Amino acid sequence: MDIASNNDALGLLTDLYELTMLQAYWHESMNETATFSLFFREMPLQRNFMLACGQEYAARLVRQLHFPAEQVDRLKALDLFQDAFLEWLQDFHFQGDIHCLPEGTPVFPHEPIMEITAPLMEAQLLESLLMNLVHLETVLASKAVRMVLAAGDRPVVDFGMRRMHGSDAALRGVRAYRAAGLAGTSNVLGGLQHDLPLRGTMAHAYIQAHDDELAAFRAYSRLYPGTTLLVDTYDSRGGVDKVIRLARDEGLDIGAIRLDSGNLAKQALDARRQLDAAGLESIRILVSGGLDEYRISRLLAEGAPIDGFGVGTSMGAASDAPTLDLAYKLTEYAGRPRLKNSPGKQLFPGLKQVWRQRDAQGRYQQDRITARDEQGEGQPLLQPVIRAGAPCREAPDLSVTRRQVATHLEKLPEPLLSLTPSECYPVQFSERLKALRESVLQELPDN
Repeated sequence: MDIASNNDALGLLTDLYELTMLQAYWHESMNETATFSLFFREMPLQRNFMLACGQEYAARLVRQLHFPAEQVDRLKALDLFQDAFLEWLQDFHFQGDIHCLPEGTPVFPHEPIMEITAPLMEAQLLESLLMNLVHLETVLASKAVRMVLAAGDRPVVDFGMRRMHGSDAALRGVRAYRAAGLAGTSNVLGGLQHDLPLRGTMAHAYIQAHDDELAAFRAYSRLYPGTTLLVDTYDSRGGVDKVIRLARDEGLDIGAIRLDSGNLAKQALDARRQLDAAGLESIRILVSGGLDEYRISRLLAEGAPIDGFGVGTSMGAASDAPTLDLAYKLTEYAGRPRLKNSPGKQLFPGLKQVWRQRDAQGRYQQDRITARDEQGEGQPLLQPVIRAGAPCREAPDLSVTRRQVATHLEKLPEPLLSLTPSECYPVQFSERLKALRESVLQELPDN
């Protein structure tokens, strides 16, 4: 379910060419120190920033990567690998360095989310695993934070598990959601594992299974004081009338109602009028059903009296921008800067640092990417997480990450917080990096 629960097979969660390249490196005795940078080249059209998430989790998980005899035997059966190489693989353990942006950092194209410095074979092996881990949580956190921005001070709850792309995504998605600021999740294992409050109501099936809607509401309310009742199985106005009868006339404790279909703005307005007229102003109105950040924004713009949102598929599948152009590229090997210069995929060589600068009001103004040992203005973002294979920084506390994300949102330029595309946030490369790139280009054989 969670890849970390099966550490013995973690080493095989990779692309085949990573292992065949490793054997080729091993055969050529190529294993000097290398640095790889993990970043993305282009911002998805629907995003103004991405929320980097999963990188510190991934960095620590790397320490568990190994190849026990059972897994080596599975590779041997492929008839691709020499026995001596498989013996080397069986002794594998990561002993390099990893720098990361802190979890929940707003990130922009070309900025390293992670940089890995290790013997070439060790660093190369991490490519597929790190990209998978960081891609998932970054995409989901970046979608979730848009829901939070659209909802303002109203809570957003994750209802997306059933249509997410696999159980691992559903579980680790809750981690990303907590960082992004969601108020709760319906995913029991995810909520318990990542300490996000569990929230849920009932399904239409519960109402349908009873011969009488009122009897269903009564039984559920008695069993779960303060519960939320789903009122639109048959007719939402009639459902609200039954809630009023139970709360006002029978004294049952009902915390909220939920609307899940139809014209949510109109139904919410009608329900609010009914409840208020009955003196039940304290009963909240929650909505769900096909919601995304745009629909949430429209509902609130229309003045719908909604107190909270349950969001499922659009968030769990990040439906408008489900992929990120993530890359993992070699930038230095054996003490020499390296680059790729394919059309549209230019790369800056060397180890790097990202400096975030602020204006006079404390808002983020621009970022500058420099060489790692180059001094810059502002706050250096890349921090060491693993040194010589061991953690050198405490594991991220998601409650702290969540507060930091809220702080980042306050400091981002206002246009970036919009749901519509804005001008690109300025990211510059230092003159030293530009000069280094030109000098490496000049040394390439084709030049």
